[in-house]
Amino acid sequence: MTIDNLKLEFEKNFNKPAQHIFFCPGRVNLIGEHIDYNGGMVMPCAITMGTTLLVAKNEDNIFRFRAVDFPETTDVAQQSSYSKTGYEWFNYPVGVIHEFTQAGIELSGLDFLFSGNLPIGSGLSSSASIEVLTAHALNELFNGGMSKVELALLGKRVENDFMGLNSGIMDQFAVAMGKDSNAVLLNCDTLDYEYLPFEIGDYVLAIVNTNKPRKLVESKYNERFNECRTALKQLQQVLSVDHLCEVSIEDFNKHRAVINDTTVENRALHVISEDQRVKDAKLALVSGDIKRFGELMYASHASLQSLYEVSGIELDTIVDFCKTFDDCIGARMTGAGFGGCAIALVKKDSFDDFGEQLTQYYNEKVGYQPGVFSSVIAEGVRTIV
Repeated sequence: MTIDNLKLEFEKNFNKPAQHIFFCPGRVNLIGEHIDYNGGMVMPCAITMGTTLLVAKNEDNIFRFRAVDFPETTDVAQQSSYSKTGYEWFNYPVGVIHEFTQAGIELSGLDFLFSGNLPIGSGLSSSASIEVLTAHALNELFNGGMSKVELALLGKRVENDFMGLNSGIMDQFAVAMGKDSNAVLLNCDTLDYEYLPFEIGDYVLAIVNTNKPRKLVESKYNERFNECRTALKQLQQVLSVDHLCEVSIEDFNKHRAVINDTTVENRALHVISEDQRVKDAKLALVSGDIKRFGELMYASHASLQSLYEVSGIELDTIVDFCKTFDDCIGARMTGAGFGGCAIALVKKDSFDDFGEQLTQYYNEKVGYQPGVFSSVIAEGVRTIV
């Protein structure tokens, strides 16, 4: 929907014009998966797709939530605290309001209209987009004085404490701090970060949606989180570390016998090797070795497939095809897995052929079509009007 169409939709819902408009992108993670909650390095970027929010204040001390993309609506009276009700989309902005209220920031009634073009459950961080978008809007409207990093941390609290998903900081940080044409290299332990120009020459970053949605809160995401905690606790018997990503490959191989479960051992090996791949990927980008970057993408997917076991037939089918397509130099699942999206580096001139052939291959293997589109790296959360 265009902004003008959204303005009309807002008036249709609330019988008054919108006063403010905000936007927050989604994200893809270029490399570094399932290590943000293990104190590691990740390399996400914000994309042009995302969520738009139109807002107007009301005098009724009520928060009214409407969305172009969802039929569910709710009206929530202002109160001293809030709690999650089910898994509907509006729980994310309600969770943000809860955080602002607990921080002592005085709010007033608001009418919200959300509209997004991020496929829900696709691994492009629609939930983080909504969280950071709502936080940015409240911060602007009520002079919250929070930095974008603080907004990202607030969004993570909503995800962890309000929604019950033990995720790390990567998603919220990426959509808050994204920079045009740059990847964000983020240390998820210290929150130190730097921007890396994502210069890929004749290639384009393709996003392939499996069209198999999943809800992370209901998936095995928290199970993987707990397995990593188990591995860390066992390694701490012989190593002085606070996070799995502090363990080197050499030390892991020396002490892996203290982990008494093969599955937990595999989870730890993925985390430790993936953190090293992120560091290697930085060197590849800085030196302009995009083919090496692509090799690291393939290696990342193989680890997520065999050691972390979060890919599945849909994502594996996409990556398997990419390996056979001459003008694709790298591909991997992106996001938490269990469905969602994959990304690939494909020559610009071959992108249309790539999409057509992949669609046919995927349809034959999986039984329905994927979504294939090219991505542009974009700015993070911002005010439009």
